[in-house]
Amino acid sequence: DFGADIEEKRPTVQVGDPFTEKLLIEACLELMASDAIVAIQDMGAAGLTSSSVEMATNGKAGIILDMDKVPCREEGMTPYEMMLSESQERMLMVLKPGREEFAKAIFDKWELDFAVIGEVTDTGHMVLTWKGEIVCDIPLGPLAEDAPLYDRPAASKDEYKAWAKVQPLGDVPASHDLGADLLKLMACPDLASRAWIWQQYDSQVGGDTAQLSGGDAALVRIHGTNRALAMSTDCTPRYCYADPYEGGKQAVAETYRNISAVGATPLAITNCLNFANPQRPEIMAQIVGCLEGMGDACRALDYPIVSGNVSLYNESKATGGGSAILPTPAIGGVGVLEDISKMATIAFKADGDGIFVIGDNDGHLGQSLWLRELHGREDGAPPPVDLAKERAHAEFVRQLIQDIKVNAVHDVADGGLLVALTEMALASNMGCALEEIGDAFTAFGEDQARYVVTSAAADQIQAAGIPMTRIGTVGGTSVAGPGFDVPIATLRAAHDSFFKDWMEG
Repeated sequence: DFGADIEEKRPTVQVGDPFTEKLLIEACLELMASDAIVAIQDMGAAGLTSSSVEMATNGKAGIILDMDKVPCREEGMTPYEMMLSESQERMLMVLKPGREEFAKAIFDKWELDFAVIGEVTDTGHMVLTWKGEIVCDIPLGPLAEDAPLYDRPAASKDEYKAWAKVQPLGDVPASHDLGADLLKLMACPDLASRAWIWQQYDSQVGGDTAQLSGGDAALVRIHGTNRALAMSTDCTPRYCYADPYEGGKQAVAETYRNISAVGATPLAITNCLNFANPQRPEIMAQIVGCLEGMGDACRALDYPIVSGNVSLYNESKATGGGSAILPTPAIGGVGVLEDISKMATIAFKADGDGIFVIGDNDGHLGQSLWLRELHGREDGAPPPVDLAKERAHAEFVRQLIQDIKVNAVHDVADGGLLVALTEMALASNMGCALEEIGDAFTAFGEDQARYVVTSAAADQIQAAGIPMTRIGTVGGTSVAGPGFDVPIATLRAAHDSFFKDWMEG
């Protein structure tokens, strides 16, 4: 009995209701179109406590709440339970005086609960009343702006490096068959097609989905307009483990790159900071390093963090920390495309188009998927992230897209250049003939700040100060280069195999 199941889990798990959430969103949007709202915030972790304290503190005010007026699903809840409940689909808002009935009428129309539960004061205190008594009267400062900050002991960079035991890259084995290496990479979990998952869901509700899954960023039209939102989530945990600072930079930069690759202007990020036990100095060093890298990237790219959350202690005590997750500061980026008709996609478009790489090709194989999947090694430093180049190259690519000078765009990330080209071939079912890929360094190096673009007019896409190399031509039914020639059908079979075999096998 699904209903009984939910009732049983209710004490420990917040049960979301997407339909009610949609009604709440619509009601709030309708109210926001008026002048009735002074401030509004959703209720997330710590429920009413967090939202009320944050709103009052941000407004440099106080707040008084009458707990008898708070709508409750259960009978007999105490003020403590009401303040900490994390029930979903709730918003807290401050209304202009006299606008309460106006707001109530809107929420009644959408069949949602609405209650006036308190008012703003000038005391700087949070005061709660219940059954005619004051049950809480505390200053807001210690709960918010004046709250103590954790400054846990963290290993130094040298101490962390010694603990992480990441070996220097040293000599790299030669690749004797780039085509065979490519097939193995395209079938590995990091690169395998996720279609088995996303094809099971309706991704086109409302008819505003502009790109199906598989591209660089999700693109959804802002309903009723020609503008669109572009979204991408990224993180490379193996980079973050090998060098937390560079890994934190890279996670932010890759979302910036993916959003730029569809033609959108990156605006802001949210984060989900997933780490192991911060009481261990080496794990705290991961947190500190990743946050420093993220901060530097956000400032350099003018790409602020507007929200986020944290998940810590992701390890088992029973194994003495050996089960700790890799540091995973997952970054979700959002941007805006002003004219959806100019969006870029990763698919090759026409036989004979030139294929160009924007960015420096230094053949960085440290911490690469090729090194791990083909040789079982997780050695070397991750690729360095030059934030000035990330910004300059992204701005250049966005301008090329805006001016309709390129007809396919893809960023280069996991797996390197040959993987990016293969993804473009799979998306279009068109092959390519490559002249400038001759070894594992050029094929699978994971240098950052790079894009692949295609164009029929090479002379129109040159720019001073932007490194660009022509590496081949679109055409044929395989991905081919010096010493290798792999049919698209063979690559597709490898790419589609992992999730299908794993989930169904």
